Amino acid sequence: MMEEYRTCTLKNGLRLIHKPTQSAVSYCGFTINAGTRDEEEAYSGLAHFVEHTIFKGTTHRRASHILNRMEVVGGELNAYTAKEETVVYSVFPGAHLSRAMQLLGDLIADSQFPEKELSKEREVVADEINSYRDTPSELIYDEFESALFEGCSLGRNILGNVESLHAMTSAVARQFLTDHYTPGNMVFFFMGATPFSQVQHLAERYFGDLSRPTKELPRILKPAAAPFSKTLCLDTHQSHVIIGARAYDLFDKRRRVLLLLNNILGGPGMNSVLNVTLREKRGYVYTVESSVTSYTDTGLFAIYFGTDHRYTQPCIDLVKKELRRLREQRLSPARLAAAKRQFIGQIEVSTDNSENVALALGKSFLRYGHFDSLAEIAEQIESITSDNLLEVANDLLAEEGLSMLIYE
Repeated sequence: MMEEYRTCTLKNGLRLIHKPTQSAVSYCGFTINAGTRDEEEAYSGLAHFVEHTIFKGTTHRRASHILNRMEVVGGELNAYTAKEETVVYSVFPGAHLSRAMQLLGDLIADSQFPEKELSKEREVVADEINSYRDTPSELIYDEFESALFEGCSLGRNILGNVESLHAMTSAVARQFLTDHYTPGNMVFFFMGATPFSQVQHLAERYFGDLSRPTKELPRILKPAAAPFSKTLCLDTHQSHVIIGARAYDLFDKRRRVLLLLNNILGGPGMNSVLNVTLREKRGYVYTVESSVTSYTDTGLFAIYFGTDHRYTQPCIDLVKKELRRLREQRLSPARLAAAKRQFIGQIEVSTDNSENVALALGKSFLRYGHFDSLAEIAEQIESITSDNLLEVANDLLAEEGLSMLIYE
Protein backbone atom coordinates (compact mmCIF):
# COMPACT_ATOMS: atom_id res chain seq x y z
CA MET A 1 0.00 0.00 0.00
CA MET A 2 1.41 3.39 -1.02
CA GLU A 3 1.96 6.06 1.64
CA GLU A 4 -0.76 8.69 1.82
CA TYR A 5 1.36 11.82 1.43
CA ARG A 6 4.50 13.71 2.48
CA THR A 7 5.00 17.40 3.15
CA CYS A 8 7.73 19.98 3.59
CA THR A 9 8.15 23.74 3.80
CA LEU A 10 10.70 25.59 1.69
CA LYS A 11 12.93 28.23 3.27
CA ASN A 12 10.74 31.00 1.83
CA GLY A 13 7.66 29.59 3.61
CA LEU A 14 6.00 27.82 0.66
CA ARG A 15 4.38 24.57 1.78
CA LEU A 16 4.51 21.49 -0.43
CA ILE A 17 2.35 18.35 -0.29
CA HIS A 18 3.16 15.22 -2.30
CA LYS A 19 0.82 12.27 -2.84
CA PRO A 20 2.38 9.28 -4.65
CA THR A 21 0.46 7.29 -7.25
CA GLN A 22 1.41 4.71 -9.85
CA SER A 23 -0.25 6.62 -12.67
CA ALA A 24 1.61 7.78 -15.76
CA VAL A 25 -0.28 11.09 -15.46
CA SER A 26 0.75 13.72 -12.92
CA TYR A 27 -0.99 16.75 -11.41
CA CYS A 28 0.62 19.75 -9.78
CA GLY A 29 -0.19 23.34 -9.04
CA PHE A 30 -0.65 26.16 -6.59
CA THR A 31 -3.61 26.59 -4.25
CA ILE A 32 -3.61 30.26 -3.26
CA ASN A 33 -5.39 31.67 -0.23
CA ALA A 34 -6.93 34.54 -2.21
CA GLY A 35 -10.24 34.90 -4.00
CA THR A 36 -13.23 37.13 -4.55
CA ARG A 37 -13.42 37.84 -0.85
CA ASP A 38 -10.03 39.58 -0.93
CA GLU A 39 -10.82 42.22 -3.55
CA GLU A 40 -11.47 45.88 -2.98
CA GLU A 41 -15.05 46.84 -3.81
CA ALA A 42 -13.96 49.03 -6.74
CA TYR A 43 -12.32 46.01 -8.33
CA SER A 44 -15.12 43.46 -8.04
CA GLY A 45 -14.10 40.36 -10.03
CA LEU A 46 -10.36 41.13 -9.86
CA ALA A 47 -9.31 37.73 -8.49
CA HIS A 48 -11.11 36.01 -11.38
CA PHE A 49 -9.67 38.49 -13.90
CA VAL A 50 -6.14 37.87 -12.62
CA GLU A 51 -6.71 34.12 -12.90
CA HIS A 52 -7.74 34.64 -16.54
CA THR A 53 -4.87 36.94 -17.45
CA ILE A 54 -2.03 35.26 -15.57
CA PHE A 55 -1.54 33.24 -18.77
CA LYS A 56 -1.17 36.30 -21.00
CA GLY A 57 2.55 36.87 -20.69
CA THR A 58 5.49 36.85 -18.27
CA THR A 59 8.93 38.42 -18.35
CA HIS A 60 10.15 35.23 -20.06
CA ARG A 61 7.21 34.04 -22.17
CA ARG A 62 4.61 35.46 -24.53
CA ALA A 63 0.98 34.37 -24.30
CA SER A 64 1.36 32.02 -27.29
CA HIS A 65 4.34 30.34 -25.62
CA ILE A 66 2.41 29.82 -22.40
CA LEU A 67 -0.60 28.49 -24.31
CA ASN A 68 1.49 25.82 -26.05
CA ARG A 69 4.01 24.95 -23.35
CA MET A 70 2.10 22.00 -21.84
CA GLU A 71 -0.22 21.24 -24.76
CA VAL A 72 2.65 20.26 -27.08
CA VAL A 73 3.48 17.36 -24.75
CA GLY A 74 -0.16 16.33 -24.32
CA GLY A 75 -0.71 18.18 -21.05
CA GLU A 76 -3.10 20.90 -19.95
CA LEU A 77 -2.83 24.17 -18.08
CA ASN A 78 -5.86 25.29 -16.09
CA ALA A 79 -7.11 27.53 -13.28
CA TYR A 80 -10.22 28.49 -11.36
CA THR A 81 -11.31 31.13 -8.86
CA ALA A 82 -13.52 30.70 -5.79
CA LYS A 83 -14.63 33.03 -2.99
CA GLU A 84 -11.56 32.30 -0.84
CA GLU A 85 -8.99 30.62 -3.09
CA THR A 86 -7.52 30.54 -6.57
CA VAL A 87 -5.96 27.43 -8.09
CA VAL A 88 -3.47 27.37 -10.98
CA TYR A 89 -2.44 23.88 -12.05
CA SER A 90 -1.32 21.50 -14.78
CA VAL A 91 -2.16 17.91 -15.81
CA PHE A 92 0.52 16.18 -17.87
CA PRO A 93 2.41 12.96 -18.70
CA GLY A 94 4.65 12.40 -15.70
CA ALA A 95 7.93 12.71 -17.63
CA HIS A 96 7.29 16.44 -18.10
CA LEU A 97 7.17 17.50 -14.44
CA SER A 98 10.12 19.89 -14.73
CA ARG A 99 8.45 21.65 -17.66
CA ALA A 100 5.20 22.04 -15.72
CA MET A 101 6.80 23.32 -12.53
CA GLN A 102 9.02 25.78 -14.37
CA LEU A 103 6.01 27.20 -16.20
CA LEU A 104 3.85 27.42 -13.08
CA GLY A 105 6.66 29.14 -11.19
CA ASP A 106 7.02 31.67 -14.00
CA LEU A 107 3.30 32.44 -13.97
CA ILE A 108 3.17 32.94 -10.22
CA ALA A 109 6.34 35.02 -9.97
CA ASP A 110 6.59 36.99 -13.20
CA SER A 111 3.22 37.50 -14.90
CA GLN A 112 3.19 40.96 -16.48
CA PHE A 113 -0.43 41.42 -17.60
CA PRO A 114 0.30 43.26 -20.88
CA GLU A 115 -2.38 45.83 -21.56
CA LYS A 116 -2.93 44.63 -25.13
CA GLU A 117 -3.84 41.16 -23.85
CA LEU A 118 -5.97 42.58 -21.02
CA SER A 119 -8.07 44.54 -23.50
CA LYS A 120 -8.99 41.34 -25.32
CA GLU A 121 -9.64 39.43 -22.12
CA ARG A 122 -12.00 42.11 -20.81
CA GLU A 123 -14.27 41.28 -23.74
CA VAL A 124 -14.03 37.55 -22.99
CA VAL A 125 -14.94 38.04 -19.34
CA ALA A 126 -17.74 40.47 -20.24
CA ASP A 127 -19.23 37.78 -22.49
CA GLU A 128 -18.88 35.28 -19.66
CA ILE A 129 -20.74 37.62 -17.29
CA ASN A 130 -23.55 38.23 -19.78
CA SER A 131 -23.87 34.52 -20.53
CA TYR A 132 -24.11 33.82 -16.82
CA ARG A 133 -26.89 36.38 -16.42
CA ASP A 134 -28.86 34.48 -19.05
CA THR A 135 -28.85 31.34 -16.86
CA PRO A 136 -31.29 31.93 -13.98
CA SER A 137 -30.64 28.52 -12.40
CA GLU A 138 -27.05 29.65 -11.79
CA LEU A 139 -27.60 33.36 -11.26
CA ILE A 140 -30.04 32.74 -8.40
CA TYR A 141 -27.29 31.19 -6.29
CA ASP A 142 -25.21 34.37 -6.46
CA GLU A 143 -28.24 36.57 -5.81
CA PHE A 144 -29.11 34.48 -2.78
CA GLU A 145 -25.57 34.51 -1.41
CA SER A 146 -25.33 38.25 -2.01
CA ALA A 147 -28.46 38.80 0.08
CA LEU A 148 -27.37 36.35 2.78
CA PHE A 149 -23.97 38.02 3.14
CA GLU A 150 -25.09 41.56 2.37
CA GLY A 151 -22.43 44.16 3.05
CA CYS A 152 -19.61 41.57 3.05
CA SER A 153 -17.11 40.89 0.28
CA LEU A 154 -18.13 37.23 0.65
CA GLY A 155 -21.43 38.13 -0.97
CA ARG A 156 -19.86 39.41 -4.20
CA ASN A 157 -20.15 37.61 -7.51
CA ILE A 158 -16.94 35.80 -8.49
CA LEU A 159 -17.14 37.16 -12.05
CA GLY A 160 -17.60 40.75 -10.91
CA ASN A 161 -19.43 43.11 -13.24
CA VAL A 162 -18.85 44.62 -16.66
CA GLU A 163 -18.32 48.12 -15.22
CA SER A 164 -15.52 47.08 -12.85
CA LEU A 165 -13.59 45.35 -15.66
CA HIS A 166 -12.49 48.73 -17.00
CA ALA A 167 -10.75 49.54 -13.71
CA MET A 168 -8.55 46.44 -13.95
CA THR A 169 -5.30 47.72 -15.42
CA SER A 170 -1.95 45.96 -15.65
CA ALA A 171 -0.77 47.75 -12.53
CA VAL A 172 -3.87 46.72 -10.54
CA ALA A 173 -3.52 43.08 -11.62
CA ARG A 174 0.20 42.97 -10.81
CA GLN A 175 -0.43 44.48 -7.39
CA PHE A 176 -3.03 41.80 -6.59
CA LEU A 177 -0.54 39.13 -7.65
CA THR A 178 2.22 40.67 -5.52
CA ASP A 179 0.00 41.05 -2.48
CA HIS A 180 -1.64 37.62 -2.53
CA TYR A 181 0.47 35.15 -4.54
CA THR A 182 3.08 34.95 -1.81
CA PRO A 183 4.95 31.84 -0.51
CA GLY A 184 3.26 32.02 2.88
CA ASN A 185 -0.16 32.35 1.28
CA MET A 186 0.12 29.34 -1.05
CA VAL A 187 0.47 25.58 -1.13
CA PHE A 188 2.11 23.65 -3.95
CA PHE A 189 0.53 20.24 -4.48
CA PHE A 190 1.76 17.26 -6.49
CA MET A 191 0.17 13.90 -7.25
CA GLY A 192 1.93 11.35 -9.44
CA ALA A 193 4.71 8.78 -9.64
CA THR A 194 7.69 11.14 -9.29
CA PRO A 195 9.49 10.60 -5.96
CA PHE A 196 9.05 13.19 -3.21
CA SER A 197 12.77 14.07 -3.17
CA GLN A 198 12.72 14.99 -6.86
CA VAL A 199 9.59 17.14 -6.53
CA GLN A 200 11.13 18.88 -3.50
CA HIS A 201 14.35 19.53 -5.45
CA LEU A 202 12.44 21.03 -8.40
CA ALA A 203 10.32 23.15 -6.05
CA GLU A 204 13.44 24.63 -4.49
CA ARG A 205 14.87 25.23 -7.96
CA TYR A 206 11.82 26.93 -9.48
CA PHE A 207 10.04 28.47 -6.48
CA GLY A 208 12.75 28.88 -3.85
CA ASP A 209 13.74 32.41 -4.90
CA LEU A 210 10.19 33.78 -4.62
CA SER A 211 10.26 36.21 -1.70
CA ARG A 212 7.14 38.26 -1.17
CA PRO A 213 5.87 39.16 2.30
CA THR A 214 2.48 37.75 3.25
CA LYS A 215 -0.08 40.33 4.28
CA GLU A 216 -2.89 39.76 6.74
CA LEU A 217 -6.15 39.19 4.89
CA PRO A 218 -8.86 41.65 6.05
CA ARG A 219 -11.75 39.17 5.84
CA ILE A 220 -14.66 40.68 7.73
CA LEU A 221 -17.94 38.87 8.30
CA LYS A 222 -20.93 40.96 9.33
CA PRO A 223 -23.59 39.47 11.60
CA ALA A 224 -26.43 37.75 9.81
CA ALA A 225 -29.42 39.92 9.04
CA ALA A 226 -32.97 38.79 9.68
CA PRO A 227 -34.17 35.98 7.40
CA PHE A 228 -35.73 37.28 4.20
CA SER A 229 -38.24 36.18 1.57
CA LYS A 230 -37.92 37.86 -1.82
CA THR A 231 -39.63 37.33 -5.17
CA LEU A 232 -38.11 38.81 -8.34
CA CYS A 233 -40.06 38.89 -11.58
CA LEU A 234 -37.65 37.96 -14.39
CA ASP A 235 -40.23 36.59 -16.80
CA THR A 236 -38.60 33.15 -16.78
CA HIS A 237 -40.40 30.17 -18.33
CA GLN A 238 -40.37 28.44 -14.93
CA SER A 239 -39.91 29.44 -11.31
CA HIS A 240 -36.49 29.08 -9.69
CA VAL A 241 -36.39 28.87 -5.89
CA ILE A 242 -33.63 28.79 -3.27
CA ILE A 243 -34.28 28.21 0.42
CA GLY A 244 -31.37 28.31 2.85
CA ALA A 245 -29.34 29.89 5.62
CA ARG A 246 -25.85 30.54 6.87
CA ALA A 247 -24.19 27.33 8.02
CA TYR A 248 -20.98 25.94 9.53
CA ASP A 249 -17.45 26.99 8.64
CA LEU A 250 -14.62 24.72 7.52
CA PHE A 251 -13.44 24.09 11.06
CA ASP A 252 -16.76 23.35 12.76
CA LYS A 253 -17.00 19.71 13.88
CA ARG A 254 -20.71 19.71 12.99
CA ARG A 255 -19.86 20.28 9.32
CA ARG A 256 -19.45 16.55 8.65
CA VAL A 257 -22.87 15.92 10.22
CA LEU A 258 -24.39 18.59 7.99
CA LEU A 259 -22.80 17.02 4.91
CA LEU A 260 -24.44 13.67 5.74
CA LEU A 261 -27.76 15.39 6.43
CA ASN A 262 -27.47 17.26 3.14
CA ASN A 263 -26.79 14.03 1.28
CA ILE A 264 -29.91 12.47 2.75
CA LEU A 265 -32.05 15.49 1.98
CA GLY A 266 -30.98 16.58 -1.50
CA GLY A 267 -27.69 14.99 -2.44
CA PRO A 268 -26.81 13.61 -5.88
CA GLY A 269 -28.52 10.26 -5.31
CA MET A 270 -31.86 9.74 -7.06
CA ASN A 271 -33.12 8.38 -3.74
CA SER A 272 -32.61 11.69 -1.91
CA VAL A 273 -35.65 12.77 0.10
CA LEU A 274 -36.41 15.83 -2.01
CA ASN A 275 -35.91 14.08 -5.34
CA VAL A 276 -38.31 11.31 -4.32
CA THR A 277 -40.87 13.76 -2.88
CA LEU A 278 -40.88 16.40 -5.62
CA ARG A 279 -39.87 14.53 -8.75
CA GLU A 280 -40.48 10.80 -8.43
CA LYS A 281 -43.81 10.91 -6.59
CA ARG A 282 -45.35 14.05 -8.11
CA GLY A 283 -43.41 15.07 -11.21
CA TYR A 284 -43.25 18.69 -10.07
CA VAL A 285 -39.56 19.28 -10.88
CA TYR A 286 -36.76 18.20 -13.17
CA THR A 287 -34.01 19.45 -10.86
CA VAL A 288 -34.01 19.63 -7.07
CA GLU A 289 -30.88 19.60 -4.95
CA SER A 290 -29.39 20.78 -1.70
CA SER A 291 -25.81 21.86 -1.12
CA VAL A 292 -23.33 22.87 1.57
CA THR A 293 -20.58 25.44 1.03
CA SER A 294 -18.10 26.10 3.83
CA TYR A 295 -15.78 29.08 4.18
CA THR A 296 -13.12 29.87 6.76
CA ASP A 297 -15.52 31.63 9.12
CA THR A 298 -19.05 30.76 7.97
CA GLY A 299 -20.94 28.61 5.52
CA LEU A 300 -24.04 28.24 3.40
CA PHE A 301 -26.76 25.60 3.23
CA ALA A 302 -29.14 25.88 0.27
CA ILE A 303 -31.97 23.97 -1.37
CA TYR A 304 -32.68 24.72 -5.03
CA PHE A 305 -35.45 23.62 -7.38
CA GLY A 306 -36.93 24.76 -10.66
CA THR A 307 -40.59 24.14 -11.41
CA ASP A 308 -43.58 25.23 -13.44
CA HIS A 309 -45.07 28.42 -11.97
CA ARG A 310 -48.23 26.62 -10.87
CA TYR A 311 -46.23 24.20 -8.70
CA THR A 312 -44.08 26.78 -6.92
CA GLN A 313 -46.08 26.97 -3.70
CA PRO A 314 -46.81 23.21 -3.51
CA CYS A 315 -43.08 22.54 -3.86
CA ILE A 316 -42.22 25.07 -1.14
CA ASP A 317 -44.78 23.46 1.16
CA LEU A 318 -43.36 19.99 0.51
CA VAL A 319 -39.79 21.14 1.15
CA LYS A 320 -40.84 22.66 4.46
CA LYS A 321 -42.68 19.46 5.35
CA GLU A 322 -39.56 17.36 4.77
CA LEU A 323 -37.41 19.78 6.75
CA ARG A 324 -39.88 19.58 9.62
CA ARG A 325 -39.71 15.79 9.47
CA LEU A 326 -35.91 15.89 9.78
CA ARG A 327 -36.21 18.20 12.80
CA GLU A 328 -38.78 16.08 14.58
CA GLN A 329 -38.09 12.46 13.69
CA ARG A 330 -34.95 10.55 14.62
CA LEU A 331 -33.57 8.32 11.85
CA SER A 332 -33.93 4.61 12.55
CA PRO A 333 -30.68 2.64 13.00
CA ALA A 334 -31.26 0.86 9.68
CA ARG A 335 -31.88 4.07 7.75
CA LEU A 336 -28.92 5.82 9.36
CA ALA A 337 -26.63 2.91 8.50
CA ALA A 338 -27.87 2.96 4.89
CA ALA A 339 -27.34 6.72 4.64
CA LYS A 340 -23.78 6.41 5.92
CA ARG A 341 -23.02 3.54 3.55
CA GLN A 342 -24.33 5.52 0.57
CA PHE A 343 -22.39 8.67 1.51
CA ILE A 344 -19.12 6.83 2.06
CA GLY A 345 -19.64 4.97 -1.22
CA GLN A 346 -20.18 8.24 -3.11
CA ILE A 347 -16.95 9.65 -1.66
CA GLU A 348 -15.10 6.49 -2.63
CA VAL A 349 -16.41 6.70 -6.21
CA SER A 350 -15.40 10.38 -6.39
CA THR A 351 -11.79 9.46 -5.55
CA ASP A 352 -11.63 7.65 -8.90
CA ASN A 353 -11.40 11.13 -10.46
CA SER A 354 -7.70 11.87 -9.99
CA GLU A 355 -8.00 15.55 -10.88
CA ASN A 356 -10.58 16.09 -8.15
CA VAL A 357 -8.34 14.32 -5.63
CA ALA A 358 -5.33 16.44 -6.61
CA LEU A 359 -7.30 19.67 -6.22
CA ALA A 360 -8.68 18.49 -2.87
CA LEU A 361 -5.13 17.70 -1.80
CA GLY A 362 -4.07 21.31 -2.25
CA LYS A 363 -7.14 22.86 -0.64
CA SER A 364 -7.10 20.51 2.35
CA PHE A 365 -3.43 21.19 3.06
CA LEU A 366 -3.96 24.93 2.68
CA ARG A 367 -6.85 24.97 5.16
CA TYR A 368 -6.10 22.15 7.59
CA GLY A 369 -2.42 21.35 7.23
CA HIS A 370 -3.25 17.70 6.44
CA PHE A 371 -5.17 15.50 4.01
CA ASP A 372 -7.65 12.92 5.30
CA SER A 373 -7.59 9.46 3.78
CA LEU A 374 -10.81 7.75 2.72
CA ALA A 375 -10.54 5.53 5.81
CA GLU A 376 -10.32 8.58 8.09
CA ILE A 377 -13.29 10.24 6.41
CA ALA A 378 -15.31 7.04 6.65
CA GLU A 379 -14.49 6.77 10.36
CA GLN A 380 -15.74 10.31 10.94
CA ILE A 381 -18.99 9.58 9.10
CA GLU A 382 -19.52 6.28 10.91
CA SER A 383 -19.30 8.11 14.27
CA ILE A 384 -22.35 10.28 13.44
CA THR A 385 -25.47 9.43 15.43
CA SER A 386 -29.16 10.10 14.86
CA ASP A 387 -29.00 12.57 17.73
CA ASN A 388 -26.22 14.47 15.92
CA LEU A 389 -28.40 14.74 12.81
CA LEU A 390 -31.39 15.85 14.85
CA GLU A 391 -29.32 18.53 16.60
CA VAL A 392 -28.00 19.98 13.33
CA ALA A 393 -31.43 19.84 11.68
CA ASN A 394 -32.93 21.83 14.55
CA ASP A 395 -30.03 24.27 14.54
CA LEU A 396 -30.12 25.08 10.82
CA LEU A 397 -33.41 23.96 9.32
CA ALA A 398 -35.97 25.68 11.53
CA GLU A 399 -38.46 27.43 9.26
CA GLU A 400 -38.17 30.77 11.06
CA GLY A 401 -34.40 30.84 10.40
CA LEU A 402 -34.56 30.14 6.67
CA SER A 403 -34.39 32.71 3.87
CA MET A 404 -35.97 32.30 0.44
CA LEU A 405 -35.43 33.79 -3.00
CA ILE A 406 -37.82 33.16 -5.92
CA TYR A 407 -37.39 33.99 -9.60
CA GLU A 408 -40.66 34.14 -11.52
